[in-house]
Amino acid sequence: MQPNESVKSDFNSTASSGSQFRVLVGVTGSVAALKLPLLVARLLELPGVDVQVVATDHATHFFSPEEIPVRIYSDKDEWQMWKRRSDPVLHIELRRWADLLVIAPLDANTLGKIASGICDNLLTCVVRAWDLTRPLVFCPAMNTAMWQHPITAKQVAVLKEFGYVEVPCIAKKLVCGDEGKGAMAEVSTIIDVVKEYLPRPSVSSQITDTKDSVLGTA
Repeated sequence: MQPNESVKSDFNSTASSGSQFRVLVGVTGSVAALKLPLLVARLLELPGVDVQVVATDHATHFFSPEEIPVRIYSDKDEWQMWKRRSDPVLHIELRRWADLLVIAPLDANTLGKIASGICDNLLTCVVRAWDLTRPLVFCPAMNTAMWQHPITAKQVAVLKEFGYVEVPCIAKKLVCGDEGKGAMAEVSTIIDVVKEYLPRPSVSSQITDTKDSVLGTA
């Protein structure tokens, strides 16, 4: 199967499952990308959630694809997929597919790009084309000195002005040995934020579930 046919198949199959809540995980070149396998695993534990991943090239240094049980897209997929005018554009297909985008971790470089409107890779193109009626959650992660730089607060503020939701970084001993704020929020915290956007069961479905439970125990 050709690359563009494979990607088309992915979106055709997932688009047919209307009951699924589709979460797109963006991962960038921070050491916190080591937590991607855990984050994906925890997301997949949520009922009715489907997951795909977009990774920057630098992010791939911190995890093994074999540890991720979902489709991972990278820059090369964007260019391999598009051969002629009738072919779909991957960052647009991903934007259409996802109900929620969570960028975890969001490194200093990509934070600066998004705040400035730069879209020079697959992930930042997805962000630039993002439907602002859908939630975008970002989880900063960087060295303490980078976090404390005055421009960081300005860039975070710009993203929040766009309507994006920040999951604040935390203070701890970083992999580089420094201690202070800049570590990505715990995976459990990120999952709690994602849960806030999951569809709530309708009243009718809750009544049906209650009836089934009663009949099953009668």
